[in-house]
Amino acid sequence: MCRILMVHREIEQLSQTYYNKAYQHESFLKVSLQKKEVLAGCCVLVSCRLLNWPITMATILCLINADPTLVGEVYQEMISALKIEAPIVLITDVIETHIQEYKISSLHLPEEFAENSKDLTRCAVALVELAADSWIVTGRKPVPIIMAAVYLAWQSLRPTKQRLKTSLEKFCQIAKVNKYRPAVKRIAEIKEALCKLGKEIPWVREAVTPDNVVQHVEDILQHRYALLRRAMRTHQDALQEGRKAGFDNSLTEETDSVQSSELVEQTPNSSSVKQCEPNEEGAPQPRDGDNNPCTVSELHSGPHERNDVELNWGKRVLFAPPCVIRAKRRRVEQPELQDVTGDEEISDSEIDSYIRTPQEARDFALTQKMFEKS
Repeated sequence: MCRILMVHREIEQLSQTYYNKAYQHESFLKVSLQKKEVLAGCCVLVSCRLLNWPITMATILCLINADPTLVGEVYQEMISALKIEAPIVLITDVIETHIQEYKISSLHLPEEFAENSKDLTRCAVALVELAADSWIVTGRKPVPIIMAAVYLAWQSLRPTKQRLKTSLEKFCQIAKVNKYRPAVKRIAEIKEALCKLGKEIPWVREAVTPDNVVQHVEDILQHRYALLRRAMRTHQDALQEGRKAGFDNSLTEETDSVQSSELVEQTPNSSSVKQCEPNEEGAPQPRDGDNNPCTVSELHSGPHERNDVELNWGKRVLFAPPCVIRAKRRRVEQPELQDVTGDEEISDSEIDSYIRTPQEARDFALTQKMFEKS
């Protein structure tokens, strides 16, 4: 593994030393062969971190092809048993090391495609931090996100026609690195987050779209905290206006329904129907103590619809974790069939479902009147 990673000789020797100590430790004497293989990867990981060679745990996972949960458990158990104080690797160091694999300096590429590694690292780090603020990195592997950030940083530092037309696959070919397929989706997600902030830039008059947002990346990253606050404020105002417009529409529909029902003569079936009238504040109030018919649609909204709204709360906020935005539908367990004897008690909710609401009674009266005229 050390030779595949092309690390220094010191890291290889330190990894071998830690593996010999851990292999003979009582915590790892009676374990499976798979756990011993994972232990070797953890020794390489901690040795690289101790000697300032930043690699991610995802890299070790690719080498040993193991379960991430198992690797995490073995890693924590190993540093606890050997009493190792492993430093935390900064994302800046990881990105800087990752960018060294890209052959995009002036020594490898023409001037229109070459880029300075320091400027590329600075912009890529800012894009990854923005992705973290917008929940894009949550539950995702780090390498595709870093590749997406490097690609967008490379385009934004010099947004020429040649760079903007260069796809990720072409970029990986000229940089001589392997393309990670999830990086394409991460690019689209980062562009979407950039568009939400780019729309709040006061001096940008044109519409910010995924096609031209790369040209505004420098301004967005420079003022991202102010733009983030402004975008969240704009999103909240839009939600409040939407709720107000929806309430006004529902109130208008109820008023039209009341006016049309007043034109119909009351029948014995509809004698108990009461009309609703708006109060001083504009909210509908029932007459004669009856239930308010204007809230019937809310009362009879299905539990499935309410559950969908509660589960997909990510659609109501500006940024949310991917698992919330694209939430999987939970499988509803079907109740087991029971023998029906006819002696079961009827619940109050079932009884209420058989009673006509004022709105249903009014609709029934209108329908009956139409049939009598025909």
